[in-house]
Amino acid sequence: MMKRKLMKWTVGMFLATGMVLPALAADTPATLAGVKVIAADEAKKLLDSGVPLIDTRVAAEYAEKTIKGAKSVPYREKSAKAVNFDVSQDQFDLSKLPADKNAPIVFFCNAGECWKSYKASVVAQKGGYTKIHWFRGGMPEWTSKGLPTQ
Repeated sequence: MMKRKLMKWTVGMFLATGMVLPALAADTPATLAGVKVIAADEAKKLLDSGVPLIDTRVAAEYAEKTIKGAKSVPYREKSAKAVNFDVSQDQFDLSKLPADKNAPIVFFCNAGECWKSYKASVVAQKGGYTKIHWFRGGMPEWTSKGLPTQ
């Protein structure tokens, strides 16, 4: 009888853990080879100098609130939230980015567990863009600094 209870408890804990773990996504890495990771103050300086800031979040998030002057180019994500994600599962329209692949560009999203700007940076880099800035802190960092939104 004791073995049966222990087995039920073990199976129950395993199932409960199995249901919770997939919902937990890892934070984005702190760095990305070939891409400059920037903070809000540098993103603001780049924006003020005419560098495009690309909001990779879904259109509804962009419509609700974004960085003033940012352009919406949503990253449609179906791949795993992981460094070795499968690009072929996702959609990102590089044709909506500036034509000059040597000009600087900034990608951002919601930071932390939001991988859209990380993935957009990877796809843009593979697409030939050379001066990619990844604003890893994204909207949370921007708004915490009281910087302009629309």
